[in-house]
Amino acid sequence: MTQELMATLSTVPVSLPRHSKSNHLNLNPNPNPSPPTVNNDRSFTNHPILSLINQCTSTTQLKQVHAQMLRSGLFFDPFSASKLITASALSPFSSLDYARQVFDQIPQPNLYSWNTLIRAFAWSSDPTQSFVLFLQLLHQCELFPDKFTFPFMIKAASELKAFRVGRVFHGMAIKASLGSDIFILNSLVHFYGSCGDLDLAYGVFVKTPQKDVVSWNSMIKAFAQGGFPEEALELFRGMEKENVKPNDVTMVGVLSACTKKLDLEFGRWVCSYIERNEISVNLTLSNAMLDMYMKCGSVEDAKRLFDKMQEKDIFSWTTMLDGYAKLGEYDEARRVFDAMPCKDIAAWNALISAYEQSGKPKEALVAFRELQLSKDAKPDEVTLVCALSASAQLGAMDLGRWIDVYIKKHGIKLNCHLTTSLIDMYAKCGDLEKALGVFYSAERKDVFVWSAMIAGLAMHGRGRAAIDLFSKMLEAKVKPNAVTFTNVLCACSHTGLVNEGQTLFNQMEPVYGVVPGEKHYACMVDILGRSGLLQEAVELIKKMPIAPTASVWGALLGACRLHGNIELAEQACSYLLELEPRNHGAYVLLSNINAKTGKWDRVSGLRKLMRDSGLRKEPGCSSIEVNGIVHEFLVGDNSHKLSKEIYSKLEEIAARLKSIGYVPNKSHLLQLVEEEDMKEQALNLHSEKLAIAFGLISMASSHPIRVVKNLRVCGDCHSVAKLISRLYDREILLRDRYRFHHFKGGNCSCMDYW
Repeated sequence: MTQELMATLSTVPVSLPRHSKSNHLNLNPNPNPSPPTVNNDRSFTNHPILSLINQCTSTTQLKQVHAQMLRSGLFFDPFSASKLITASALSPFSSLDYARQVFDQIPQPNLYSWNTLIRAFAWSSDPTQSFVLFLQLLHQCELFPDKFTFPFMIKAASELKAFRVGRVFHGMAIKASLGSDIFILNSLVHFYGSCGDLDLAYGVFVKTPQKDVVSWNSMIKAFAQGGFPEEALELFRGMEKENVKPNDVTMVGVLSACTKKLDLEFGRWVCSYIERNEISVNLTLSNAMLDMYMKCGSVEDAKRLFDKMQEKDIFSWTTMLDGYAKLGEYDEARRVFDAMPCKDIAAWNALISAYEQSGKPKEALVAFRELQLSKDAKPDEVTLVCALSASAQLGAMDLGRWIDVYIKKHGIKLNCHLTTSLIDMYAKCGDLEKALGVFYSAERKDVFVWSAMIAGLAMHGRGRAAIDLFSKMLEAKVKPNAVTFTNVLCACSHTGLVNEGQTLFNQMEPVYGVVPGEKHYACMVDILGRSGLLQEAVELIKKMPIAPTASVWGALLGACRLHGNIELAEQACSYLLELEPRNHGAYVLLSNINAKTGKWDRVSGLRKLMRDSGLRKEPGCSSIEVNGIVHEFLVGDNSHKLSKEIYSKLEEIAARLKSIGYVPNKSHLLQLVEEEDMKEQALNLHSEKLAIAFGLISMASSHPIRVVKNLRVCGDCHSVAKLISRLYDREILLRDRYRFHHFKGGNCSCMDYW
């Protein structure tokens, strides 16, 4: 219906003929109505019943007055009816359904009544209804829309971002000789700005003959929200030169521009300007100042203002909460959240998303469970996307499945955001078939849905399938973006598809218009390096049109580790540490290369260098979900309540491995350990082995053991996992920092290419 309406409005002729009464649309359900007599006697203007309308405080009271007006015949006076329409549509207790019923009963509503109802719908949650009314107005009313009608219609078009429809209204206003009306021109500036056409917005602004403060405000807001904060601030300076006195709305737009520029110094100047010029500070302006301080990183200024604010709304509280969380001050964020007088879903979302986006998925899911238990609010799309992302990070399959069921149970329509999140969750939790099921059942697939599925196939080592899906994406006329290419190149990297990777990389800009970035170059270096083409990888780095980043040198360093090229590794490490002097991963990789070739003196030296620099290797951490609870293990962890049973299982595993001739690969130790048995013990304490042992004693043999590790799995643990899968006849899915390893029957899905 909405699309048909838009199409109708987009083709409305700018000059329309007047229609006779016989051509009116019939809004009365009675096919043969007896038209009531229209009373145009203006003596009703001061009728006592009309004064009752202003005294009404509820729809019930208004309906009683309506009944009196019908009995007395007052309702059939257009002026009197318009008073009732105004109260039913625009009062604090307004009801648009009732207002529409009243309007449909008026035999010949005057233009004021049409405009009032159009205005109410334009500001409502369903602005398309104002378009319906406008079309009826053109067919039913003898008067043409006036200077009050068009601003309301342009407002509705702004809300809906209906560019073509708004252009029609612009043309109609010009044809009606209303093209220079200040209210219409200001509405057009706002409309074009909302639709993202700043050139047209500025063109209307420049041609506005007598600009008022609303004109300037509309253009400043358009620039600020359209991503041109410098132009917004320049316009504010021009406004002062023209001696136009700014108001609170002006300052909200200017503060928005400061926020976009992250210009704290100018933002502070704006706040002092507001105070010096005694500009009225309402809640909206206070919130704009608060938002600017927080996003520009000044917690002290924000807290000072927040504490002074006499009136606070949900936005005020959420701004403080979100600001603290993004700065990593989670205790303060939680304190603000707990102090909130009213926690709507926006507040819960701010807390949950702050944790999730800051790499704290456990805290995000704790907050999500609190929300489920509370009666404050119900999860919305944003909540579910954040909870799915947190589940994906942790590998919490049970909770992810629960959210999937919740979506279906509550009839929540799967948009592209939710579809992408579900695919990502299932893929990262190890259920690739379920991810594919979500993908193929999705009604609509945008570039992010396709990219997420390609990423899922890539991390599971399904390189060919990822490339095939990329081809299907092109057949579906979906244009790939930079993320798509990162994912498909990763797929090539994980499965050794060198020629395919090179072809895709070379086609990026000339064929698809996507300029390769640092991630794409890092992927290509990884593709070449993993396959042993180290010199080609170096040549690619030399030819890069952008300066090589840490990720590029890291990819080369990782390739040197695979192929034991110490000389090139030291060069790559040197470049990497120039860019990121505190990158402990670089020292670890170089140490591993030296350990692999038995150069333990170099390993010891690097270890000492790390200690002297205050650098510590990121501790290995593995998690496993059992019966909906995520259990975490650190290297050498003995804090688990079943620690005794876990270590007993590890001893049993070690004995069974030795009995079939397994010898630990001690080159995977970073530290120099003198005694051989100590080396074996250190390897045995890796976090993924603890998690696998816990899975063996806690889960039914029919269930796969799913482990998530924060670092790359070491070669010894990889070998052990393969053997355990054969000895214990168990399927093990291990997700490390880069990809999935499916262990079954003594083999791994990566085919030892990782």
